[in-house]
Amino acid sequence: MTEQTIAAISTGPATGGVAIIRISGSGALSVAQKMFDPAGKRGVENFIPNYMYPGRILCDGFSDFGYAVYFKAPRSFTGEDIVEFHCHGGIEISRAVLRAALSNGARLAVNGEFTKRAFLNGKLSLASAEGLADMINASSLAEVRAGCMLYAEKLTGEVKKFQSELKDILAGIAADIDYPEEDVASTELSDLVLRLQKVNGGIDILIKGYSRGKKIKSGITCALCGAPNAGKSSLLNALLGYDRAIVSPVAGTTRDAVEGTIQIDGVNYNLVDTAGLRESADEIESVGISIAKKTVRSADLILYVCEGEYVPLDGVEEDDPRLIKIFNKCDISPVRSDKFDVVISARTGENLDCLKRIMKERGAGGSSLEGAYLIEERHHAALCRASVSLNNAINAAGLFPLDLISLDITDAWSALGEITGETANESIISEVFSKFCVGK
Repeated sequence: MTEQTIAAISTGPATGGVAIIRISGSGALSVAQKMFDPAGKRGVENFIPNYMYPGRILCDGFSDFGYAVYFKAPRSFTGEDIVEFHCHGGIEISRAVLRAALSNGARLAVNGEFTKRAFLNGKLSLASAEGLADMINASSLAEVRAGCMLYAEKLTGEVKKFQSELKDILAGIAADIDYPEEDVASTELSDLVLRLQKVNGGIDILIKGYSRGKKIKSGITCALCGAPNAGKSSLLNALLGYDRAIVSPVAGTTRDAVEGTIQIDGVNYNLVDTAGLRESADEIESVGISIAKKTVRSADLILYVCEGEYVPLDGVEEDDPRLIKIFNKCDISPVRSDKFDVVISARTGENLDCLKRIMKERGAGGSSLEGAYLIEERHHAALCRASVSLNNAINAAGLFPLDLISLDITDAWSALGEITGETANESIISEVFSKFCVGK
C-alpha cells in the first residue's frame, strides 16, 4: 500500500451544485481530522465507514458547510483509506478545500493516480482500468457500453481462462522435463496440440471482434457522394437536424469535405459531405473532387446520392457492401430505376428513418455492437502476439523438444498478461493511467 497521501478535486472544473474532493492514503483520516468540524459531538477519528457526516470544512479564511464520508481500507476504490469532502460546487470553494487538504499533509495527485493505486492494490485489472477510462472519455453511448464491459472484467475474464490453461500446460511440460523417469503427467503431443489449438481458437474469436470494436472507438465513416446538385449537402443537414453545409442550386458549391456526426443506436456515424463528382476545369473544385474520391475509397459506408437515372459510381463495385444507393428528391421527381436501396427526400425528411436503418445494418452489422468489448489497439496487438506464439508452438510440436516449445507457450502467456496487467511494464502502465484526469 502506498505511503503517501494524495488529494484532488474529483468533479469537473465548473460551477455546480456539489464538488467532491478526494483524499486517499494511510494519512487520509488524519488530514480530514485537521480540516473538518463535524456537527455534534463525534470526532472525525470516530467516523463509521460509509456514512456521510455533516459539518464545516475549514479553509483559509472561511468554512463551508458540507459533508465528509470515510471509506476504510481495503473496502474502498483505491484499496486505501479514503475520505471524500462534498462541498458547495463553486470553483474557488473546491480549490480552497483542496488547498486545505494539501496544507494538512496530503500532496496533489497526478493523472489517474487514484485508479492506478486501485490497480496496484488489486482492486481491478489493467484492462478494467482502461474500460473505466473509455467510459469517462466516451463520445458515444456504444463506447460507454463497451467500456463498461471492459470495466466489468469481461475481457480480463476471458484472457485469464486462456492464461490458466496455458499455465496448466506449462506445468505438465515442466513435470515431464524435470522427472522423465517418473513418467509424471506425460505430455502427449496430440493432446498438447489440441489444447493449444483450443486456446488459440478462443483468442482468434476475440481478434476477429476487433473490427467491430474499432467502429465503437472511432465511429463509422460515411462518405456522402454523387453528382453536383444531387442533394448531398441537403441530406447531410437533414441527418444532422441542423444546417451544417451550404445548400445552393449552383453546381459545385461544396469544394471541401464538410463533416458532422450523428448517433444511430448509440454508435457514432461520422458523415462527410464531399464535392460533387464531375469533370471540372476549376482548380479549386478539382482539388475538392480529388479529396472526395479519396474519402470514398477509405469510407466504412458510401452514401451514393442520385436524383435521376442511376449511374454506377466510378471506382466502386456494384456489390460493394459499403455502397448504399440513394434516390433523393422523391417529393419532386419519380424514381426511374429499381437499383436504389432507398428512396428519400432530404427536403421533407421522407424515409430518412429507413436510410438510418440501412446504415445501421451495413455499418454495425445490424446490432448496436453491445457484444464488442475489444476496443483498445493495445489489447488487439497483445492478442495477436499471443496467437503467433501459439501457432509457433503448434507447428513445432513433434519437431522440437518440449522445453523449446514451452518458450513459445510462455511468450503467449506473457503477451496475454499485458492485458490483465500481470506482465505489463511500467511504460505500459503509465500510458494507461495518463488517459485519466487528475481526480480519478
